[in-house]
Amino acid sequence: MTTTLTTTEAGRPARVWPSGWFGVVTWLLGGLLLAFIVLPVIRLVTTSSVASLRHAASTAAVRDAILLSLQAAAITAGIATVFGVPLAYILARGRFRGRSVIQAVVDLPLVVPHTVAGIALLFLLGRTGWVGGPATHLGVSFYGSQWGIVAAMLFVSAPFAVNSSRVAFEAIDPRLERAARSLGASPWHAFRRITLPLGLRGVLTGAVLVYARSISEFGAVVIIAYYPATAPVQIYNLFLQSGLTQAASAAVVLLIVTLATFLVLWTLASGRLLARVDRAYR
Repeated sequence: MTTTLTTTEAGRPARVWPSGWFGVVTWLLGGLLLAFIVLPVIRLVTTSSVASLRHAASTAAVRDAILLSLQAAAITAGIATVFGVPLAYILARGRFRGRSVIQAVVDLPLVVPHTVAGIALLFLLGRTGWVGGPATHLGVSFYGSQWGIVAAMLFVSAPFAVNSSRVAFEAIDPRLERAARSLGASPWHAFRRITLPLGLRGVLTGAVLVYARSISEFGAVVIIAYYPATAPVQIYNLFLQSGLTQAASAAVVLLIVTLATFLVLWTLASGRLLARVDRAYR
């Protein structure tokens, strides 16, 4: 039995869409999941009037909370990338005893309840914690500060930076690095000129995912730094103090802002920024 593969005009294999009963089932199941994701968001947006959105956006507490979340998430994404990329490279290229244990530790924040993560961080970074105690004597406080918010965000989102970069590095043929080394390139030079440019899409994708995940973090943040309030904490406060309507308006404002920034960053990570970096390396 022979199989004929159709191709596009560019010579690439044409996409094969599911057909028949299999296509119906796949579209039905996939459509139900999409509806479950989209319908709550649509219902949330339609509950708020333009006037209520303007009022929420003009409220100083909401505006400051959103700005704090954006700033802390950006700092978290930078820290996670700087420290996560080297670890991702070690996991992608290294074959050593304990590698699976390190990978499990990296993934640990994905399974730890975030309130538990906040309590654990409080024991470490609180005023009497192993790190927080000495830091307090040096004038650095994690409890109830922006640095505590960044620490909580970093704990829950760091796996995205490491895993995305690791997958990108694993997809790169190691023979390219060995060829560069055989021509006299140092390990750093081979990484900077070959591995990093080829894996840059994965690195940037991880940074964007860290940024997006950090903005939405509530459980760990509310334990270690209830104030200053981030956007999710402020929305929760509005829900407790003023009810569902005002909380919904603030939630829609946060949704609009975060979605806009996420789309901008995702576009840069997937297209224009990569093209500029590629031209720079050439």
